Amino acid sequence: MRVLYLHMTGTFGGSSRSLYEAVRALPEGEVEPLFVAPRGSVHEFFARIGEVIETWGVSRFDNTRYSHYRGLRWLVLLRELAFLPATFMVLRRAHKRWKNVDLIHVNEVTGVVPWLIARRLFKAPVVVHVRSVVRDDAGSRRVRWLNTLLRDKAEAVIAIDETVRGSLPSGLPVDVIHNSFSVPARNGAASGFADRLKLRAGSFKVGFVGYMLRVKGAFELIEAARLTRERGLDVEFVVVGGDVGQSGTLRSRVLNRLKLGQDVGNEVRAKIAEYGLEDRIQMAGFTPDIAQVYDCMDVLCFPSHYDAPGRPIFEAAFFKVPSIVAVQAPKPDTLVHGVTGLAVPPRDAVALADAIASLATDRGRAAQMGAAAYDLAVSNFQPERNSMKLMALYRRVLARTGGGQ
Repeated sequence: MRVLYLHMTGTFGGSSRSLYEAVRALPEGEVEPLFVAPRGSVHEFFARIGEVIETWGVSRFDNTRYSHYRGLRWLVLLRELAFLPATFMVLRRAHKRWKNVDLIHVNEVTGVVPWLIARRLFKAPVVVHVRSVVRDDAGSRRVRWLNTLLRDKAEAVIAIDETVRGSLPSGLPVDVIHNSFSVPARNGAASGFADRLKLRAGSFKVGFVGYMLRVKGAFELIEAARLTRERGLDVEFVVVGGDVGQSGTLRSRVLNRLKLGQDVGNEVRAKIAEYGLEDRIQMAGFTPDIAQVYDCMDVLCFPSHYDAPGRPIFEAAFFKVPSIVAVQAPKPDTLVHGVTGLAVPPRDAVALADAIASLATDRGRAAQMGAAAYDLAVSNFQPERNSMKLMALYRRVLARTGGGQ
């Protein structure tokens, strides 16, 4: 079957890695993947497994719980309106080149515009992958409109975990298919990575994996580092990732001042210098060899503002690394508080520091949590198992709609 995958961001990150892992693990010869995406680092990965058509931007409509439009955030719609011509033209190009597809797979619920355009052009059934916690305000017309689209204009809806599923209407048919992680071959490079960063032997090492974004909890992490130092704890922080854009540009500074931007790499480095934490926080930058990153961690921190678990949690778990996660009501398919890791309130640097301190002073407990996290990861996040679930969903949709080859 031919599947058209619509991806909304050009930077290779969590959602694109998850899609790449899922498609790569599908049964060989069963799916011909075709990708439409913005220009960026995603091209290198998607091109390994299928054809890719790029454009300079894809229009989105964001009604997720964290970043839905309100106040000055309505200005973001200007960008989405500017992307409309490019979105329409790239889908016209895709239709001209590929003619027909059996399925359209939208890789995030924010892709409403390309979803509806592609559905009209290709006249194919649509699968919508919901990766973010969506607004569930019953009084919102936007919420009701999006729920109507999911019910009437999508033949299947996928949630990445029970947290996301809980934000969708209870009466909406939803398949929960977890993201996956293919554990790379381990070549003993972890000690080299630690040596390159000059990590201290014997220190408790706290990891952070992701781009330097405000929403990822970058500043809460720095505050936690300051607090653990004040408490006299031998804790080091390893930050793996970089800026999504150029955080020092005029455009980025203006957007950040308006609270519309998220690229805060320069601000993060300035705060580290202000607190004198250069010997405590190691900025490792981006590395494609994620195995050596997790191998040198004692615990992973995921202090995001989304109030939801993220991909690094189960990636770390495959290396028996537990997580401290900013989530108020963790679901047992991703985090069991006190067993596979610790849950703390979002945007609470003191609670984050307390959780780090509790494990730094009881490393045996941290190791036990890491072993339990590994068992959970093996149960829920194996690529082959989850891709078979995705394949079964594709077949079910095509059997119901009479499509496919």
